[in-house]
Amino acid sequence: MPFIKTRDIVILHGARQVGKTSIMFYLLDKLKKEKETTFFIDLEDSRLVRILDGGVDEFIKYLQEEGVDFGKLSSKNKKVFVFIDEIQYLQNPSSFLKLLADHHPEIKIITSGSSSFNIKSKFKDSLVGRTVNFDIYNLSFIEFLQFNEYFFNPNQALTEKKTDELKKKFVEYLLFGGYPKIVLTPSVEMKEKYLQQIIDTYIKKDVRDLADIKDINKFNRLMEILAAQSGQLLNVVELSNTIGIAKQTVESYLFILEQTYIIKLLRPHSSNLRAELTKMPKIFFFDTGLMQMLWMKQLQKDVIGSVFETGIFCELVKKYGIDKVYFWRTADKKEIDFVLKNGKKLLPIEAKYNFAQFDDTAIKYFLDKYKQKDYHIVSIKGEKKIDIAVYPWEL
Repeated sequence: MPFIKTRDIVILHGARQVGKTSIMFYLLDKLKKEKETTFFIDLEDSRLVRILDGGVDEFIKYLQEEGVDFGKLSSKNKKVFVFIDEIQYLQNPSSFLKLLADHHPEIKIITSGSSSFNIKSKFKDSLVGRTVNFDIYNLSFIEFLQFNEYFFNPNQALTEKKTDELKKKFVEYLLFGGYPKIVLTPSVEMKEKYLQQIIDTYIKKDVRDLADIKDINKFNRLMEILAAQSGQLLNVVELSNTIGIAKQTVESYLFILEQTYIIKLLRPHSSNLRAELTKMPKIFFFDTGLMQMLWMKQLQKDVIGSVFETGIFCELVKKYGIDKVYFWRTADKKEIDFVLKNGKKLLPIEAKYNFAQFDDTAIKYFLDKYKQKDYHIVSIKGEKKIDIAVYPWEL
């Protein structure tokens, strides 16, 4: 909202079906109530793609044909707010947006794209300083509760009854994931069907059309293997041998999956930057429901360890930002699930489904090595015996 009336081009990046279009419609309605002139363009319509690919003059002509009176707007010192959905379908969105930003301050652009890799390859340096970018993820646990109309005040002390209810809700969140449509669908069978549709649409639209991947079967196989490995170290050579494709191809596929917000390759924290960049990353999915559908072909009834760790990763990213989250591992295999980095302050976090599974050996070593005091164990099962033990909603 603070950027809605600035000269910046606002860009919403995110996976399919996470709610980018809904956010745009929310902003659109808000502006309409303020009597502003608004316009919505969905580039899933190829006719509109042709108009915008025709250049800025063609676009202006189209807006005028649709009733936008630029003379009237200018006399009242007003703007037209144009929302463009799925901008990655344009041949050269960078040039188009640059010309609009530089020569038509009366047009405010708010745009979205589900294919970050495609947008970023098309958005050249010419847009530097002209855009404000937002990463849109699927629902956080707090948003999941809101979508379920479940009241929760994180600033209030909780009764045992409320805590037990929240634990059950978090299990539900882990089992089904945070895609808005999935959360709002009551039937497990329908949730599975909708999740499969998200997977199929992603393969057809983002992968086949935009990434130009020829061997879709091997790409599918890679996704299935990665889903089974969420939360584990990523070995590209091993993946290459398992699937039977070149190492460079695996790296290319991983890049596409990461840039389309399906996975994240989490880097290890190290005091030596060179070591940090060369050590093996961990692989995480951004949605636990999608991960389980790819891995086991159906949603599960019980939470397994890798799903819990993936869910905690998702919560940390949504709350603190992707650039603040790392993991830590030594050559002799001492490992900490997550490290939150805030300047010189480091907060190690162990994610265990049951508090009783926690072993403090690695944590003690880490705290001593980096001269830190605080840490967290996050869980939803077992007894919360010590102060540093937290539930996921307390992170």
